[in-house]
Amino acid sequence: MRPEPLAPDPAPPAPAAPIDRLSPLLERFRVRARLFHAGPLCGTTRFTDDPGHGFLHVMRRGEMRVTHRPRSGAPRTLQVREPSLLFYPRPLAHDFHHALAEGCDFTCATLAFEGGPRHPLVAALPPLVCLPLAALPGLAATLDLLFAETAALRCGSRLLADRLFEVVLIQLLRWLLDHPHEAGLHAGLLQGLSDPRLAHALTALHERPGEPWGLADMAAAAGMSRSAFAAAFRHTVGTTPAAYLADWRLTLAQARLREGQPVKKIASELGYANASALSRLFSQRLAASPRQWLASEAHEKGGRSPLA
Repeated sequence: MRPEPLAPDPAPPAPAAPIDRLSPLLERFRVRARLFHAGPLCGTTRFTDDPGHGFLHVMRRGEMRVTHRPRSGAPRTLQVREPSLLFYPRPLAHDFHHALAEGCDFTCATLAFEGGPRHPLVAALPPLVCLPLAALPGLAATLDLLFAETAALRCGSRLLADRLFEVVLIQLLRWLLDHPHEAGLHAGLLQGLSDPRLAHALTALHERPGEPWGLADMAAAAGMSRSAFAAAFRHTVGTTPAAYLADWRLTLAQARLREGQPVKKIASELGYANASALSRLFSQRLAASPRQWLASEAHEKGGRSPLA
């Protein structure tokens, strides 16, 4: 009796096509960098928690001790012993303590996240990301250009330095997406975008928020069953898919209101049947109508120096 041939093993699933996980976010909610210091710092330098602004520091040379206030979410004390990048996505006061004689060499910028604390990336990031420059080899060419522009005053140097800091930020965010565990990311948007399957669903929501998304549609975008998708989404992102979609639409609606767009037009763009449906979302999440929220929105303006 001739044995029957064994059935071939099923083919492994095709790898997911690469997608741009950052552009749909940063095109809708921009980040603006502004250079404010280039050169040595000695002794103790204090940076204030300027509302609506974060910080991006590049320490080119030296060693220092960084301190934060208790219960700030950042380490109370941190020793930095090699050239490093320090990224504060939210307003957080911090002090740099340097040797009086040698000091440290720095290039620093403030970061203005459109929407402030409602910027999707701000809430998803830890209070502080501190990484040695050696861990970010892809930054070398950008930093060389940045340092060259801040070393001498030339036409357009400040504007070019600002844009280069924004490039540094995008490259840092890329690294965080590729190394979520090393970065110490907690459950949230960046963890979700780090997951190859969930990233497809999240990016689809970011790109097409006005579509009538149901759980089955989101799961299909991720290439998962509904139950597996719902469980993985909640575990990784920290909320349900429906709640995330509602919050994303709310964040977009707030941005549109700041731009002066009418509520009816915003509701239509975001997939709501009428302005009343969008108002219900505002009432549920913010206990205010869109117009009430806009009237009470506090527009923080600059004026304070980031150096105390």
